[in-house]
Amino acid sequence: MRLSLLPPLLLLGAWAIAGGLGDRAPLTASAPQLDDEEKYSAHMPAHLRCDACRAVAYQMWKHLAKAEAQLQTPDSRGRRELRESIYTDVLDRSCSQNWQDYGVQEVNQVKRLTGPGLSQGQEPSISVMVTGGPWPLRLSRTCLHYLGEFGEDQIYETHRQGQGALEALLCAGIQGVCSDALPVTQEEL
Repeated sequence: MRLSLLPPLLLLGAWAIAGGLGDRAPLTASAPQLDDEEKYSAHMPAHLRCDACRAVAYQMWKHLAKAEAQLQTPDSRGRRELRESIYTDVLDRSCSQNWQDYGVQEVNQVKRLTGPGLSQGQEPSISVMVTGGPWPLRLSRTCLHYLGEFGEDQIYETHRQGQGALEALLCAGIQGVCSDALPVTQEEL
């Protein structure tokens, strides 16, 4: 009896799929059109620096959290704390990774850096992300910039306060690339 029901169910399923596809508009997507700065500059374009900073903060946090999780014995307070030589090495490795999971995507006519740790809210149903090219080197340089600006000790201590604290240290604040304040410019005399 089960075998006799199988062919009509398969036909019904095939009909439902075919009918369902005819009711939808075709999906289309195109690659973002990059300007000369986005294509050729050695530096991260200004409109993508906040996304780049957030990606760096996420990768630093992820690498440090993974290293802490691998520690065999917690300290007297039950926390897993890395020695300076280890977190320095981990942070260096987080900056020298290949960054291939990141690229640029255009959503609602706005170019954004996308990849792990960079949720932009509602994602489009279909999109094209441009990876490779100058993006990995730019992200590595951005990471090294923050490592030099804040130092391994301050970054690790802030990491211990949580992922949000690390992103706030690197990206927010008055001088941060993600601050809402407009940059102050000085006119030349």
